[in-house]
Amino acid sequence: MDSQTAVAPHTPHSSSPAGSLKPDSLGVLGILFFVLSAQAPLTGIAGAVPIAVAIGNGAGAPAAYLAAGLVVLLFSIGFVAMGRHLVDAGAFYTYIGKGLGRSTGSGSAGVALFAYCAVQAAMYGLYGATVSGLVEHYAGVHVAWWVWTLVTMVIVQVLGAAGIEMGARVLTVFVLAEFSILIAFALVTFFKGGGPDGLGFADSFSPHAALQGAPGVALMFAVASMFGFEATAIYGEEAREPRKTVPRATYLSVAVVTCFFAFTSWMLVSAHGAASATAEAGKALESGDATAFVFAPITAQFGAWTGDVLPILLATSLFAGILAFHNSANRYLFSLGREGLLSHRLTAINRRHSPWVAGIVQTVISVALVMPFALFDKDPVLTLFSWFSGVAVLGIMLLYFLTSVSVVVYFRRSRADTRLWNTLVAPILGALGIAGAIWLIIDNFTTLIGGDQTTAVWLQLTVPAVLVLGLVVARLTRRRTTGNPQEQES
Repeated sequence: MDSQTAVAPHTPHSSSPAGSLKPDSLGVLGILFFVLSAQAPLTGIAGAVPIAVAIGNGAGAPAAYLAAGLVVLLFSIGFVAMGRHLVDAGAFYTYIGKGLGRSTGSGSAGVALFAYCAVQAAMYGLYGATVSGLVEHYAGVHVAWWVWTLVTMVIVQVLGAAGIEMGARVLTVFVLAEFSILIAFALVTFFKGGGPDGLGFADSFSPHAALQGAPGVALMFAVASMFGFEATAIYGEEAREPRKTVPRATYLSVAVVTCFFAFTSWMLVSAHGAASATAEAGKALESGDATAFVFAPITAQFGAWTGDVLPILLATSLFAGILAFHNSANRYLFSLGREGLLSHRLTAINRRHSPWVAGIVQTVISVALVMPFALFDKDPVLTLFSWFSGVAVLGIMLLYFLTSVSVVVYFRRSRADTRLWNTLVAPILGALGIAGAIWLIIDNFTTLIGGDQTTAVWLQLTVPAVLVLGLVVARLTRRRTTGNPQEQES
């Protein structure tokens, strides 16, 4: 059977727990909001921009977001081309398996699942610390960060089991709130002519500005901020007309995310003044509150009330990202169960066609990743958030690279799509850009995680270790189910 017909039709009264995910549930905008939620826009702006400006290329940081967007766009061209021929909730490993062999695809599935669970655990750390601080500030009651994290895990599990439409509605509210205030600030600053040095377009986007300081560090954080756009393909089974909806949602998400980060970071630099932005970002980092670089000009623009609203929006931004990655990870577990690589029980769906068993397993994984940091009394931001964010970014970038290579191999072999730009030139350029980004991430990994060199090395090794473990599990699973260890890879 051709791969285009791989998704079984929905049978509402099927007695098998291995039903299909609910079709026709999401349109372009629904998928877009899942992607933007995974981006956690306010978290990305408040967390990454101050660092990119302070220790990266200063006022030229906005140019790094444009460069990162170009790399992601080149990658997405091949990604979309593959998506027109394959619709599956385990997008990465399905795509990689078609081009580079089933074992490599299965190994990459482990990396994808690990990366999604790691970034969600990281966000739980920052979220718990943020909510704990807010409650103590407004109610005068101190409750440990991990208590709020565990409570939120229950809420996320319930929302995930309630169905994809419920998740989309919740995320829409949160994403619109944080986007609105950031875009409003950026637009007002722009139409007012910028800050003390004017708009400073050349100060941020000229070649000289882009290459000053340490542009590699800025590019690394810019790439990390775009993490999550690939979720467009994960929801392909639940999309309306997926071969039209998913490509549109992918390109739209890349364009929106790139323009948003580049424009907002430019206006933040402009608000501080291009000549002063690097020093101001450095002061914010030294104070221990990097968000001050972002929150201070917004408060100056709109008034003191935003100083109360922004920390709350940061918490809701993190919650939206946590829910988005929960949905992505449980669909990976569902798909792996359907493929026979993990227990078939993971394919069980409830009456809302949500993979509820996979959701429970994903929540258990989250508890297992988060609680050791609570038990050993580790700082949830400096360790849990920083360490797992770095690991997740490295893992996803490896998957981007493998997917780009797989696209080239698959279409050269199958000739299912003969468009050279879509299936050869763009994927190769994207792979080269991603390879460069991986090198930058590895070279600056200690900076990315905010830790020491030894910790950085051990964390980096987890990604290839998970890939190898996935390969081994795939081989053993196939040997047990087929009795033929030399099963054809394709």
